[in-house]
Amino acid sequence: MSKLKKISGKECIKILCNKFGFSLVRQKGSHVILRKETQNGSVGTVVPNHKELKLGTLKGVLELAKIKEEEFALYI
Repeated sequence: MSKLKKISGKECIKILCNKFGFSLVRQKGSHVILRKETQNGSVGTVVPNHKELKLGTLKGVLELAKIKEEEFALYI
C-alpha cells in the first residue's frame, strides 16, 4: 500500500527543492520544471502546479525524479 497522499503542486515543489536538492529551472503555464545535478548527470522532473495532484501524477513526478515513494512520504 502506498503511503503517499494527495498534496498540492506547490507542496510537492517545496519538498523536492528543500529536501531533495532540486532547483527551479523554468515554468511554462502551470508546469514547473525542476532539475538537480548528480554524479551520474542531471535529473529532471516536471510538476504541475495544481491545487491537488492525483496519486498517479505524483508517482510519475517521483519516477522522473528517481525518488522512491517511501522516501518522499517521510516529508508529507
